[in-house]
Amino acid sequence: MVDWHPVTFSTRIVAETYLPERGSILVRFKNDGVEWEYKNCSLETWKAFTAPGQSRGEFIYDVLDHKPHGKWRG
Repeated sequence: MVDWHPVTFSTRIVAETYLPERGSILVRFKNDGVEWEYKNCSLETWKAFTAPGQSRGEFIYDVLDHKPHGKWRG
């Protein structure tokens, strides 16, 4: 089972988590509730994504969308 962390300050996502054993960042999008997996993410990428003041939407667009990704099928 995935331990989702709620996100209350983003206009794009409502939850996020990191799966170190898979090297994946998971996000749950606000508008449709779709859960997405971004693969090949290091712990450093996760820390940058969740850094205070970091826009989740900008980070997804600038960094995560360039990694292998797709709907989470957990």
